Amino acid sequence: MGTTSRTGTTRPTTHDERHGTVGPLTGFTVGVTAARRREELVALLTRRGARVLEAPALRMVPLGDDTALRHATERCAATPPDYVIATTGVGWRGWMSAAEGWGLAEPLLRACRTATVVSRGPKATGAVRASGLAEAFSPSTEASQELLAWLLARDLRGRRVAVQEHGAPLEHVGAALRERGAEVIEVPVYRWGPPEDPAALRRLVEGAVRREVHAVTFTSAPAAVALLEAAASAGLRERLLAALRRDVPAFCVGTLCAQPLREAGVPVHVPERGRLGSLVRALEHVLPQHARRDLGPVVLQGNALLGEDAPVWLPPLQAAVLRTLAEAAGRVLSRTELLHRAWPDGRGDGHAVEVTVARLRKSLGPRAALVRTVPKRGYCLAGAR
Repeated sequence: MGTTSRTGTTRPTTHDERHGTVGPLTGFTVGVTAARRREELVALLTRRGARVLEAPALRMVPLGDDTALRHATERCAATPPDYVIATTGVGWRGWMSAAEGWGLAEPLLRACRTATVVSRGPKATGAVRASGLAEAFSPSTEASQELLAWLLARDLRGRRVAVQEHGAPLEHVGAALRERGAEVIEVPVYRWGPPEDPAALRRLVEGAVRREVHAVTFTSAPAAVALLEAAASAGLRERLLAALRRDVPAFCVGTLCAQPLREAGVPVHVPERGRLGSLVRALEHVLPQHARRDLGPVVLQGNALLGEDAPVWLPPLQAAVLRTLAEAAGRVLSRTELLHRAWPDGRGDGHAVEVTVARLRKSLGPRAALVRTVPKRGYCLAGAR
């Protein structure tokens, strides 16, 4: 079996899964909406045992040959700004690279040396320093609002402020600066465009609604907005929000990234540090608490049975039935109750329940006796804790 995935599909079984290695995220399927650095995030997750559903919500559109970027660069080089805002490391490096390609690198750097440079977080700071400049201020929270507050505390009347944008126009920043009398130069280094595969995003929405995905990760606010918009266009926005609010936790790399979800009433897990490694560690901490059930001789974690033998991955519906029986703590559930609780949309009939339970027992193999049939009443889990 290979390990190359296509966008919108789940990564295939890995070597570790086939040979019994259990990671902290074994059993969980995680949705990844990132476009930039997607491969890095996917690698971090799969190394910890997760399966990944890749659905880039956006694509990055470079503006290296864009007239707007060149015009902004020429304005800065010709008349140096008083303040320059570096918002992202990749954006800053992209700006310097584009300027070099146009023969404007030295004039731009000279202009920046006479300006007060402020940077949003350590990555932007590192890029600024790598270009031979020094930042006057960088907020500890990496938040644009803190950086903006620092600027607004200065007298900006008649001052020129260059704002390196990062994926989407920073309209609120520009508006606030203009209100204080500043002239704002937007520097659109890159922007977000529609995803290359909209169907992949639709599959992620449907997977979350059916609870086949255990968590969804976000590395940018525009990606969160794009997922909600994709759900709305499919007529699934409210069902997706219901899933994210209760059963499918959302993980965002930072507070700005989380803002669109929080505005929609979705609780969001945000690590203390805005790093991919920290994001993955947050999943390691939260998901086992959220979807791990002790079944006596084995543990159901996500969709995988963990015991002395190699992990056994169950199909999502079978895992949902087993989890529902475990949550009943030994109480007998009728076919109707099981159908209502375990099926994502509650649709089906008694025959569907019987078929799924039979398939679950087959998947359980020597542990099939875990699922007991109580004649004329329903099903329960033997030895549940």
